[in-house]
Amino acid sequence: MVQEQRLQIEIFDTTLRDGAQTEGISFSCEDKIRIARRLDRFGIALIEAGWPGSNPKDAEFFHRSQGIDWKNSQIVAFGATRRKGLAAADDENLQRLVEVNTSVCTLVGKTWTLHVDDVLRVSRDENLRMIEESISFLQSHGRRIIFDAEHFFDGYAADSVYALEALQAAVRGGADTLTLCDTNGGSLPWIVEDVVARVVEACGVRIGIHCHNDGELAVANSMAAVRGGARHLQGTINGLGERCGNTNLCSVIPNLQLKMGYHCVADEAIVDLFDLAHYAAEVANVALDEQRAYVGKSAFAHKGGIHVAAMRRNATSYQHIEPELVGNKMRVVVSELSGRGNLHSKVEELGLTIDDGVQVDEVLGRIKAKEAEGFAFEAAEASIVLMLARESKGYKAPFSAIEHTVFVENRSVGVRSQAMVKLDVAGQIYHTAGEAIGPVEALDIALRAALLPRFSALENVSLVDYKVRILDAKHSTRAITRVLIDSHYGEKTWSTVGASSNVIEASWMALLDSYEYGLTQVISLLGDKNEKLSVVEEVRA
Repeated sequence: MVQEQRLQIEIFDTTLRDGAQTEGISFSCEDKIRIARRLDRFGIALIEAGWPGSNPKDAEFFHRSQGIDWKNSQIVAFGATRRKGLAAADDENLQRLVEVNTSVCTLVGKTWTLHVDDVLRVSRDENLRMIEESISFLQSHGRRIIFDAEHFFDGYAADSVYALEALQAAVRGGADTLTLCDTNGGSLPWIVEDVVARVVEACGVRIGIHCHNDGELAVANSMAAVRGGARHLQGTINGLGERCGNTNLCSVIPNLQLKMGYHCVADEAIVDLFDLAHYAAEVANVALDEQRAYVGKSAFAHKGGIHVAAMRRNATSYQHIEPELVGNKMRVVVSELSGRGNLHSKVEELGLTIDDGVQVDEVLGRIKAKEAEGFAFEAAEASIVLMLARESKGYKAPFSAIEHTVFVENRSVGVRSQAMVKLDVAGQIYHTAGEAIGPVEALDIALRAALLPRFSALENVSLVDYKVRILDAKHSTRAITRVLIDSHYGEKTWSTVGASSNVIEASWMALLDSYEYGLTQVISLLGDKNEKLSVVEEVRA
């Protein structure tokens, strides 16, 4: 479809303003700059960066943003209509909007009589004047004005005549876009579509939509609004926002562009959606829900054996789009629910080869048996690779564990742990010790002490995450404990798993797998020439 033939939807990102109201999130000015730059690169038309009249942090952002060469985006400043009984030119918040010198401003105003009467406590005519005069003041300073009609759908349901009068006041003031806000997030899609269509017919200017997700319908309501004629859409990356969040741009953009034929961002940009979602989550210091549509790592992950068997014949049988369109990828999960196809697909996905002598059914049987014991291989692909590798002809582990001992003592200086390990490394016995506050760290230190003399490349391997989960709490201190360890070398990260009623033993299993995988599957492939030779020679010795 030729881009010029598609209807354009103006995307307005409010991650840095509405998204910043998410409980537990506090963006620094530098955070806002970083996210805004990434949104600009992605091709978002309008980036609402904050309320310059509300706090110094937002004021600093607008000051710094003026020195940045924005390629695709316009920075938008947010504010509210003037206070009652005050001329627009005398309102400090409106003055701040002029001072920050953005070409676009958003003004929020009341359209629901309940808010006019009980919250603002002004006459309804005064509210209309507040809207018109505030917009006119900013428009006289050369600003493009987007009017956010707060609580519009509730207001329209209560008094449609007055709600439309508020919009007309905004038009008289010079607003070129009227954004209908489902501020309480309780509207339904068919109502939204019908109301938007009525407003489009009545107002004669661009109509926008701003939905909250309190009914889990923000994306559906936004799409319904577009069907009703809205051509301006507001939302946030990953659906951040107060209470239950806002319209998730990472879902609504691909829905509109890939499935409904609208143009939101450049076709070549949408493949960066996966990276954008994860980048924004990282800067916000929140964990992305990996089951998010389109951008979650589980969005195209397949676990059921029947599903995977079908997909090995036709990839579209259990996927609604090609994941690569949004920068994601298909994954196969191996677990107790898996069939042979899962294991074969996992091997292909990881770029591995299986010797003809490897009995896939036996490996799959062991996986299922271990999961019954408490292991979980969905998030520990490295442990799966090792199970397959150990069945291959000619495979020789770089080391084997003989025994380990851990002591935990409460000394005068506090709790300390000591670990001793005995390893067979290429036929040579190493007996080493480690000391730390925690027993797992002590084990790790002792293990590395035994391996580093033969595998110096391990110096650059680090353990970046350690997760413990109690599987059957009803057994109290005898409960099965699952340990997941994430390890890192260069740009490669891998995960391993252990499970036992003894948390130290579970950790030891995961540690051993982590270093064996690192030596045989990562360093020998990614290390420099000397590291490759040293590892390969030791493994083959």
